[in-house]
Amino acid sequence: MAKLIYTAITSLDGYIADANGAFDWAEPDEEVHTFANDVERQISANLYGRRMYEVMVAWETMPTADQPRCIQDFATLWRAADKIVYSKTLEKVSSARTRIERDFNPEAVRQMKTQADRDLSVSGPTLAAQAMAAGLVDEYHLIVSPILVGGGKRALPDNVRLNLELLDERRFGNGMIHLHYRTIAQ
Repeated sequence: MAKLIYTAITSLDGYIADANGAFDWAEPDEEVHTFANDVERQISANLYGRRMYEVMVAWETMPTADQPRCIQDFATLWRAADKIVYSKTLEKVSSARTRIERDFNPEAVRQMKTQADRDLSVSGPTLAAQAMAAGLVDEYHLIVSPILVGGGKRALPDNVRLNLELLDERRFGNGMIHLHYRTIAQ
């Protein structure tokens, strides 16, 4: 069975975007980007909330020929993966291999996990919170940035309690830290 994986770059105080919606402080350098690409390499489909999709869809047409290898690599990985956008308001998608689902259905995601030949990812903290609350997220890759932003969009939800096991950690040259956890059955 495929795993559902949540990956996020977060501030030390637990936010993916600050109170103004900015997340420029979370931009990975080449070392972190290359590492994140290796995590992404195992993904066959990305489950996105509308806002996260609207950020990520830039990868569909972004010119990368003059960009570092890690940027080119991520664009290739992103374009090759299937994408499911959960939104009640998005009218159409502007990327290949993408479909819209109007409602998040935990049972449908469970079925996707049993049928997928590679892992799935869930992106966007609002959608991920629904998947966590439904007990669907199997692993967490949190990349912690050495910054306190004081508020904004939380990376992890309130009112969800899960037991986790630390599988791995890694420190990067820019001060970011990767924490890899798996959910333990309760």
